[in-house]
Amino acid sequence: MYIVITLLVGLIVGAIARLVLPVPDPSGVVITILLGIIGSFIAGLVGHSLGWYALGQGPGLIASVIGAVLVLAVYRVIAGRRAW
Repeated sequence: MYIVITLLVGLIVGAIARLVLPVPDPSGVVITILLGIIGSFIAGLVGHSLGWYALGQGPGLIASVIGAVLVLAVYRVIAGRRAW
């Protein structure tokens, strides 16, 4: 159930992360949503390792947004270097 919750939260978080970082994006909406899902999983892993979430509990919305924004920022740096 944790994976399903993380996927659903990640879909929403990907869209929110794109709104938080409004600079021109080299990726499309699908890539942004996938990066949101990755950010949500990272937030869940960090939260579980720090003891913030119980076993089987998905990440929170705020932590997922922070994780997705970080993943999206790193992606933009890497994608920006490739364009040169």
